[in-house]
Amino acid sequence: MGLTDFLVAAAGLGRWVLPVGLAAGVLMPGTAAILKPWLPEMAAALLFMSAFRIGIRQGIGSVRDLGRTVAILAVMQFAVPAATAGGLGALSVPATPAIAAVLLVLAGSSISGAPNICALLGHHPALALRLLLVGTALLPMSVLAVFALWPALMGGRDVLPPVLRLMAAILGGGTAGFALRAAVERQLTPRRIAAIDGASIVLLAVMVVGLMAEVGPALRDRPATLAGWLAFACALNFGLQIVTARALRGTVLGPDAGTIAVIAGNRNVALFLIALPEDVIAPLLIFIGCYQIPMFLTPLLMGRFVGAAPRP
Repeated sequence: MGLTDFLVAAAGLGRWVLPVGLAAGVLMPGTAAILKPWLPEMAAALLFMSAFRIGIRQGIGSVRDLGRTVAILAVMQFAVPAATAGGLGALSVPATPAIAAVLLVLAGSSISGAPNICALLGHHPALALRLLLVGTALLPMSVLAVFALWPALMGGRDVLPPVLRLMAAILGGGTAGFALRAAVERQLTPRRIAAIDGASIVLLAVMVVGLMAEVGPALRDRPATLAGWLAFACALNFGLQIVTARALRGTVLGPDAGTIAVIAGNRNVALFLIALPEDVIAPLLIFIGCYQIPMFLTPLLMGRFVGAAPRP
């Protein structure tokens, strides 16, 4: 079996490859610890691969409905986290890992796999792709708003360096991916697209192993703490999806409520590994690891609430 055959097979087994990464990270804490320092680089590499996979033509074509997409993100990725951060700042609430986790989720952009999740739930992936692309491009501004309105999150430090690092990673990874795609092959065959998807899945699975670096030791030494964080992550992810879907049904956005709900709950918190200082992100690693689990469970468990034809 050649490399391309292996990657195509990995793409076909994507639902199983990622849970294997979760299990490997928990069961092999030594390997997870080795991969942990490389998490920012892997997050940047995933951005590059997503841009290469999409290509500049599809990227531009998928944001033609820019006004509507920006309006959705203005509420979901700006207004909600900004109001939350502003309230916390006005009340001088101290930074805790749980509150920081909520704010980073609310300010985060969509995970790269959201269009695929939406397709599995019976939705057309076009809107999810627009929200992913535009939301990722706007991420530095939403993060800047949160940092500025709740300075406790950064411990009083300058908020611009992490925002600039995030912006550089997004612009650099996206530009490099689009440029390489244009230079190498503008039109990919279905087999090559599957191979790229497989490569992304393999890289994501390796990254998930590193994200589990705090989960394995916690399972062994602090199982109650781990259970609490896992319950918190599931409640936050699934709760955001359910609340968003119910709030939008019956409105002008009702036909797209399921897609928007999937995006609302499944945010790319791992991107913050690129931007935040180590002492800020370290207490959140166990949450970031736990947050991967409801993401992978969304297609299996959330069809009733956010599927294209939810049951009453």
